[in-house]
Amino acid sequence: MMRSFLSVSGALVLFFSGQVIGSETVDLARAEEIVGGRCFLCHGLEGESASPVFPRLAGQHSEYITKQLGEFKSGKRKSDTMKPQSEELTPAEMKSLGAFFEAKKASARPVKDVELTAVGKYVFNRGNQFSGLPACASCHGPKGLGTPQLPRLAGQHPRYTEDQLKQFNSRERNNDNAVMHTVASKLTELERNAVAEYIATLD
Repeated sequence: MMRSFLSVSGALVLFFSGQVIGSETVDLARAEEIVGGRCFLCHGLEGESASPVFPRLAGQHSEYITKQLGEFKSGKRKSDTMKPQSEELTPAEMKSLGAFFEAKKASARPVKDVELTAVGKYVFNRGNQFSGLPACASCHGPKGLGTPQLPRLAGQHPRYTEDQLKQFNSRERNNDNAVMHTVASKLTELERNAVAEYIATLD
């Protein structure tokens, strides 16, 4: 397939397989090739991830994905699975993968336990003043959409969210915002489970 690229200052342009975001060009055709060759096994072709132990990447911020891939490659973020998958990626390929998954449609999961989800909603939006737990929404937004620096949480698998909170608490994961270590340490098992269930229902 012929790949053509355009650069238009301050504009988003699609032209064949090239996408220009601001002044940076990403190769979506190359990203699709990488996803179809390896990423889909865990994360799905559309970033939907059928397994609850692997994160859903659809709709995730491009910059955040790029950062995480770089830190898997460098070893700053520990993962026996992701380090070998990221080692051969170039910075340009990481940016292209970020743009590829960000463009995919994210979806919410239906509420499964109304009462547990209600607890999660309270914790997400208000935290717990009695334990000093801050509201998740204060950083990740009221709908869990995050920012380019902070991950989108909306629609994420509850199991994956719980696993990451446990890793922050144990300091097994320490590549990201150190605030998460304090947040995770203040969550009870019920709160952790409940907020993960609520996050999964956000769209």
